[in-house]
Amino acid sequence: MKKILVYGSYGYTGELIVEQAMKTGLQLILGGRDEKRLRAQAEKYKLDFRIFSVEDTAKLDAALQEVDAMLHCAGPFVLTFRQMAEACIRNKKHYVDISGEIEGFEALAAMDEEAKRAGVMLLPGGGFDVAPSDCLIAYTAGKLPSATDLKIYIKSIGSGVSRGTARSGIENSHRQGRIRRDGKIVSVKNLWDSKEIDFGRGPSRVVSIGWGDVSTAYHSTGIPNVTAYMGFPKAMIEMMKFTQIAGPVLYTRAAKNFIKWLIGIFFAPGPSREKNKTGFSLMIVEVTDGKQQAVRAKLRTPEAYHLTALTSVEIMKRILASEFKPGFQTPSKVYGADFILQFDGVQREDL
Repeated sequence: MKKILVYGSYGYTGELIVEQAMKTGLQLILGGRDEKRLRAQAEKYKLDFRIFSVEDTAKLDAALQEVDAMLHCAGPFVLTFRQMAEACIRNKKHYVDISGEIEGFEALAAMDEEAKRAGVMLLPGGGFDVAPSDCLIAYTAGKLPSATDLKIYIKSIGSGVSRGTARSGIENSHRQGRIRRDGKIVSVKNLWDSKEIDFGRGPSRVVSIGWGDVSTAYHSTGIPNVTAYMGFPKAMIEMMKFTQIAGPVLYTRAAKNFIKWLIGIFFAPGPSREKNKTGFSLMIVEVTDGKQQAVRAKLRTPEAYHLTALTSVEIMKRILASEFKPGFQTPSKVYGADFILQFDGVQREDL
């Protein structure tokens, strides 16, 4: 019987993923370093579990030898992805994560040849960032093969931010904004650019952000210039402005650890189950080639964390059914631009 290892299974998003996986009949082994939380979750679902940290190579290798693939859910991923991906290559097991962190995407892309030699797939961004946006990007770019510039605009409505997402944001805060220009990722200031975008509900302010698609869109389409924008509450935009001034102080290890500790106290684990059901996200992708009028398309998806559970579990199902491509992949490269359309609540339209 084929199995997957879900590492970081007891986090907010990991719990949603385990619930969805159990509904679909996947065989799981749970993994993590917090014995109390892991044991409680394993008893709840009557599943096997393995306790280890990402630094414990022997236990990590032993756990991977029991499964066919890993779904990595333990962020901040910038601190954990490399140990996990290297272990998967070493043990010839497929690697999927739910990260949205550019550094991880680019590092995994550089491991493409190693993964191909091992016959395994490395697919980061199997959740909300970047599965739905990557599919919309591939769809829109396919309508203008000569495109040289891509912009994506994202807005979530009726959702929220989990502790894990917030902590990952703090861990990567010193990296500020990123865009892709002439095929290379370059750093820019926070709030480097802003626009008014109508997602169909009236004009909405969006600001540039180092979203995962700045990395993956290039690998999926070859378009050399990519900018991502996202809508945020006004208070969060003001906080981003503050980091432009106080950044050097906030970027120290001590400050990051302190802020992440505060997040653990004052943040809820994540959006409520009601928000998981009723929230949704909107995305617009625009591609141009400098000659023709822009080609634009829009996607509506279920709430981000709920969708992460749906897409990541579906990817694992396909891997266990031998639907994979060895090497570094993006969701659209391996499963196509229409992969996202199979999920209830997803709507795509040309603009």
